[in-house]
Amino acid sequence: MDKHISSQFDAELGSVSTRVLELGGLVESQIRHAVYSLSQFNTEVADQVIATEAQVNAMEVEIDRDLSSIIARRQPTAIDLRLLIAISKITANLERAGDESEKIARMVKSIISSGNSRALPSSELRIAADLASGLLRKALDAFARLDVTEAVSILKEDDLIDAEFDGFVRKLVTYMMEDPRTISASLDLLFVAKAIERIGDHAKNIAEFIIYVVKGADVRHIALADVESVVQ
Repeated sequence: MDKHISSQFDAELGSVSTRVLELGGLVESQIRHAVYSLSQFNTEVADQVIATEAQVNAMEVEIDRDLSSIIARRQPTAIDLRLLIAISKITANLERAGDESEKIARMVKSIISSGNSRALPSSELRIAADLASGLLRKALDAFARLDVTEAVSILKEDDLIDAEFDGFVRKLVTYMMEDPRTISASLDLLFVAKAIERIGDHAKNIAEFIIYVVKGADVRHIALADVESVVQ
C-alpha cells in the first residue's frame, strides 16, 4: 500500500472511529435522560428517550455500511482488521445499550400509569444507574485512546453494578411481600434494574474489544486474572 493510499485508509479509519464516538455520545445522553425520567417520573423526558432510539438505530446502520465498504475496498490485515471488527462489535453494543435506555423509559411510563410510582424505592436505583453510565463513558474514552489499562479497570468495576443489582432485587422482593398491590409496578422496576445492569455489561463488552484490538487476544469469557496477564 503506497503512502497516498495508506493516508486515505488512515483517514477512513479515523472517520469511522469518530462516528462510533458520536454514537456513544448519543447513547450516553439517552441513558442520562432515561435515568432522569426515572428519578423524576417524567413522562415527557421518557418520550424523548424513546424517540431518540430511531436516530441510534440509523447511526448503527450507517457505521456498518461504512465498515463493509472499507473492508471490501482495503482488505485490511492485522491490527487494522481487528480494529474494524471491534468497531462493528462496539457499535452493536452501543445500539443495545440504547435499547436498554428505551426499555427504562417505557417502564417509567408504565410505572407512572400504575399510580404506584411514589411507593417504590426507585431512587435507590440511581447509584447503579450512575455506575453504569459512568462505565460506558469510561469505555468510550478507553476506545478513543485504545487504553487497555483502563479497559481492565472497567472489567473490574462491572462487578459493582452486579452487586447493586442483586441488593436491589432483594429489597424489591421485600416490598412486594409487604404490599402485594405494588407487585405490577415493582416488576416494571425490576426490568429497569435489569436494563441498568445490561448497560454495564455492554460497557464491559466494549472494554474487552479494546483489549482485542491492542493485544490481539479474545478475552471474552475468561477470568479477570487471565485478562490481566494478557494485558501485562
